[in-house]
Amino acid sequence: MSASSNRAALPTFAQVQEAAARIAPYAVVTPVLRNAVLNALTGAELHFKCENLQRGGAFKFRGACNAVWSMDDEQAMRGVVTHSSGNHGNALAMAAATRGIPAHVIVPDGAVRTKLQAIERAGAILHRCEATQAAREAKADEVQRATGAELVHPFSDTRVIAGQGTAALELLEQTGGVDLVVTPIGGGGLIAGTSIATHGVAPQVLIHGAEPMGADDAARSLAAGVRVGPFVPDTICDGLRTLIGETNFEALQMHRVEVTTVSDAEVIAAMKLLWNELKIVVETSSATVLAAVLQRPERFKGKRVGLILTGGNVDIDALPW
Repeated sequence: MSASSNRAALPTFAQVQEAAARIAPYAVVTPVLRNAVLNALTGAELHFKCENLQRGGAFKFRGACNAVWSMDDEQAMRGVVTHSSGNHGNALAMAAATRGIPAHVIVPDGAVRTKLQAIERAGAILHRCEATQAAREAKADEVQRATGAELVHPFSDTRVIAGQGTAALELLEQTGGVDLVVTPIGGGGLIAGTSIATHGVAPQVLIHGAEPMGADDAARSLAAGVRVGPFVPDTICDGLRTLIGETNFEALQMHRVEVTTVSDAEVIAAMKLLWNELKIVVETSSATVLAAVLQRPERFKGKRVGLILTGGNVDIDALPW
């Protein structure tokens, strides 16, 4: 797949199961937390899947690890390349290190400082570019041609989507089942993988997406019936500023995903609640899931709700409070 491609075949449920077995030696089985105060506040039984405690501090390690260990030895030795503002780049670098192969990460201007530092610590070779999707893809194409490295796209890669779905498999097993699963939506790899994994186990479970108002292309696309874009994001949720992938949007339609959009102010309030009640630090992107439940209590009241907290790589000094 070239760096400019935005399509990938959706994985099957069997491929998600295979990914779970493949990454088991390397990924963390993250805990699920509950809290009586948050349950009372929302009127729902909330189960928080803490991917902020995953290797690299985010769920992204799952998909990156599955991609790296799916490659044959000949291709793996040429390394991997991706473009990422943070968590995926860090995850791919860490996954590549488990196999002893090089990782090239294209980093756009303006990326979160702590995430860049994490990518460097993980041993990736960094390549800078302008903060546009076109610049990211062009630079990744250039590196790919020069090195022979294989592109591992942040969200439009079958192997990545399958790996991301393993978090939902764990969540369902750890909770004994839920009525709804809520994830953030950026490029859509997580919610696509979550939909496939969840409905492979329990077809009746509803899938709900949380999206910032300043990057609400998935919600607008579902309303229009066609994928809209491109757009200029305006949100503090740096991990969700990406246009949803074409195939991932199709997954949202196929699995009847419902999306709630939340304001940055609601996200900050949710971050504070998670900090105060669960005693954990999560990224703004992660907090969208609780913000969505708080915004629409009538939708979730009386339900068992699984919420995937996607990451915890926060630059504390840059927090807007």
